[in-house]
Amino acid sequence: MTPVPELFREAVVALQSVRPRREVLLEPMRAPQRLAPWSYAVSCEVAGPADVLASGRLVLLHDPEGQEGWDGVLRLVMYVRAELDRELATDPFLPAVGWSWLTDALEVSGASWTALGGTVTETSSARFGDISGPARTDDLELRASWTPTDAGLLPHGQAFCQVMASVVGLPPVGVTLFGQRQSS
Repeated sequence: MTPVPELFREAVVALQSVRPRREVLLEPMRAPQRLAPWSYAVSCEVAGPADVLASGRLVLLHDPEGQEGWDGVLRLVMYVRAELDRELATDPFLPAVGWSWLTDALEVSGASWTALGGTVTETSSARFGDISGPARTDDLELRASWTPTDAGLLPHGQAFCQVMASVVGLPPVGVTLFGQRQSS
């Protein structure tokens, strides 16, 4: 067995130190094994104020020799999927807004990165016949990957949690939406 590289160990500890807001549930999950020699992953579930649900995962990859296109030896891969209401699903600016949720969160968190790329995909499904569930569903998928410039991944983990909160429409921490009451 090859010993765990110190850089990877530091990066995992940094991700494990993320303390998301109470609405965001982060849990370790089995990481993909074939993408890099070393990997770690967390899953995320969150529900928004209008019962918008989102799930996601953040995967840390480490290849001590790097890989083509990474521009480094660490790589973060993010996948987010959320239900949308019909009105939002028809907004022509939704892909650009979805991408800005990620770039804004990375910038605000103070994360340092390079080689950022990804996609925002809108899907609509209609059910017919005896298939149970709503007649129509609309979803957003955000897939992205980037290379952190060091093992200090706490800001990257915080940015991931912020993206999840943005996708479901949670207000900034400390802000209450009209119509919501604080329970005591």
